Amino acid sequence: MPASPSSSAQAAREALAVRLAHLMRDAGLNGRELSGRCGWHPAKTSRILSAKTAPSDGDLRSWCTACGAEDQQEDLIATAQAVESMYLEWRRQHRTGMRRTQEDVLARNTAARVCRAYTSNVVPGFFQTAGYAEALMRSITAFQGTPDDVTEAVAARLARSRLLYEGGHRFVVLVEEWVLRTRIGTTETMADQLAHLLTVMPLPSVSLGIIPLGAERTVWPLEAFYLYDDRHTVVETLTAGISVRQPRETADYVRAFRALAATAVHGDTARGLIRAAAGFLGVDLRNHPQLR
Repeated sequence: MPASPSSSAQAAREALAVRLAHLMRDAGLNGRELSGRCGWHPAKTSRILSAKTAPSDGDLRSWCTACGAEDQQEDLIATAQAVESMYLEWRRQHRTGMRRTQEDVLARNTAARVCRAYTSNVVPGFFQTAGYAEALMRSITAFQGTPDDVTEAVAARLARSRLLYEGGHRFVVLVEEWVLRTRIGTTETMADQLAHLLTVMPLPSVSLGIIPLGAERTVWPLEAFYLYDDRHTVVETLTAGISVRQPRETADYVRAFRALAATAVHGDTARGLIRAAAGFLGVDLRNHPQLR
C-alpha cells in the first residue's frame, strides 16, 4: 500500500543535496569554505546539504561557481525546479488566487485519456456544480487566507466538465459514501449536486462507484488522489498537492485504486446511495428539475 505521498518528493530533494555535496567534495572544499566563497552563513550550506532548505536558482549558480562547475548550473537548476514541482503548497499555488491552479488541472485532464479518481472528502471537481464549487472554494480561500478570485476560479473548474462530453476522455471515479452526506453549502446546493451526479452517471465517459459506509475494507480510507493514464498521480492533502511520477509509487496507487474499487457499488445500487444521502440531508430529489 502507498507510503507517505511526500516520500518521492523528499527523496528527490535528498538526491539533489547529494549531488551538491559531491560537487563540493570534488572541488576539495568543506562546508565553511564553500559558504565563504558563496558569501552566506555556513548554516545555510548545512540546511541545503541536509535537504531542509531548497536552494534557489541563484544559490545553485553560486554553488557551481564556488566549485568551478559552471557547466552544471543549468542541469541542477532544472532538477531543482522539477523537485519543487513535486510538492506544491496550496498557499503558494493560490498566492494570486485559485483560477490559475484550476486552469492547470484542466490542462492535466485534457492531456489524459483516462483519469481515475478516488475522493474521500469532496465531490471531484469535474462532477461539481457551480453552487457546490463556489461554496467549497469560498471555504478554502477563507481557510488559506489567499486572494479571493472565486468567481473566476469556479468558471475555470466548471470548464473541466466539458471533457465528460468530448470524445477521447474517460473518468473512473470512486467516492466514499460519507462525501455524499457531507453538506457543502446549503441544502439546496446539495440537492443540485446530488441530482447532477445522477445525471452524469449514464454518460459513456463516466464510471462512478460509491464505497458504502459499511463496506468491509482491504484498503483504509486514503487522502484524495487522481491517476492520469496510470503514469502520473496527484495526491491532495490539507496543505499541498503532491505530484508522484516515480513508477513504483504510482504502481502502489494503481493497486490501491483497484482494491478500493472492489468494495464500491455501481449502477442502481450507487444511485440508491445517492438518493439515501439526499434523504439524510433532508433533500427531496423526486421533483428536482435536473431529473424530470
